[in-house]
Amino acid sequence: MHAWPASEVPALPGKGRDLQIHDTATRGTVTLDPGPVARLYVCGITPYDATHIGHAATYNAFDLVQRVWLDNKRQVHYVQNVTDVDDPLLERALRDGHDWTELAERETALFREDMTALRMLPPQHYIGAVEAIPGIVPLVERLRDAGAAYELEGDIYFSVESDPHFGGVSHLDAQAMRLLSAERGGDPDRPGKKNPLDPMLWMAARPGDPSWDGASLGRGRPGWHIECVAIALEHLGMGFDVQGGGSDLAFPHHEMGASHAHALTGEFPMAKAYVHAGMVALHGEKMSKSKGNLVFVSALRRAGVDPAAIRLALLSHHYRADWEWTDAVLAEAEARLARWRAAVSRPDGVPADALVEEVREALANDLDAPAALAAVDRWVERQLASDETDETAPGLVSRTVDALLGVAL
Repeated sequence: MHAWPASEVPALPGKGRDLQIHDTATRGTVTLDPGPVARLYVCGITPYDATHIGHAATYNAFDLVQRVWLDNKRQVHYVQNVTDVDDPLLERALRDGHDWTELAERETALFREDMTALRMLPPQHYIGAVEAIPGIVPLVERLRDAGAAYELEGDIYFSVESDPHFGGVSHLDAQAMRLLSAERGGDPDRPGKKNPLDPMLWMAARPGDPSWDGASLGRGRPGWHIECVAIALEHLGMGFDVQGGGSDLAFPHHEMGASHAHALTGEFPMAKAYVHAGMVALHGEKMSKSKGNLVFVSALRRAGVDPAAIRLALLSHHYRADWEWTDAVLAEAEARLARWRAAVSRPDGVPADALVEEVREALANDLDAPAALAAVDRWVERQLASDETDETAPGLVSRTVDALLGVAL
């Protein structure tokens, strides 16, 4: 599976700063020191609907992570998956009378278009669950043969008790885990499981469902969590720098994935930092496919909204915050974009060297994009009221906003 084209990231004078970021697992801020090549895994979409604003906010957060690393003269090895076979996708295809593969391909293509329009930097490896199945099967077999997994009526389950670190990502109690498991794709009430929280690794073939050769596992398809583990271990290895996604992935997805990896490798941790973006609401409720209260990036683009304004709307909220999408949020972003473009369109103006460092400092401090926007706003205000004649300033500001915030002026 191929990703989307990369937009060029301008080089800035000097060097950026080390990124300090909130780690869900340690419940505090950590300073990332990745070395020459930073390793990032971000969980991708299940393509039965394309990019809504909640998705865009999450991918925007991890785009900023990459931009901070690149500005700090590091290479970035970024991997993202696509869950292109899963119950919600199959259910949507059946409901709408579509072939599930065609639905997945169409929505994945639209996602790529949205990411391109928003100038999100693409992953080096963009891997679908289906294409990862040959690598998933032997991992499930290894877990079963090691006693970390067991069979139940043809399905294979992972035993959470096989990982002494289980619970160390989300820090939830058993009752909260059980409730969230039921809400987020698990089956805690299935009879015969050793632990209600045990997640499925391999689902035996069901009538009418797609299935693949699982060698000694029999025909079937993979569970959700093992998909990402197989992809991450193959392309990044254990101990990669950041595991990212929305805050709703901390449990069960990232918790279970970490335990799978620990049991497979005997190493800890799977990721040095677990970083989670907040949820975006609409009309007072979290934006989600199940509720249908979605604002799609593609629909905004069709309506003529400049993708740079969409991106500024996302940047106006701290990545870890839960917030609500409103017409006023978009209108404010469009007005800000117009002011910024007017300021940099002047042939000269207020010196901007200090601004570059202000934006760098803001983003290095747990991706504080609102503080970065405020710094640019202050320069813009001075610029529009000034008669200074630094010929390099407008270009430097444009490159800074482009390189660090991903907004083309």
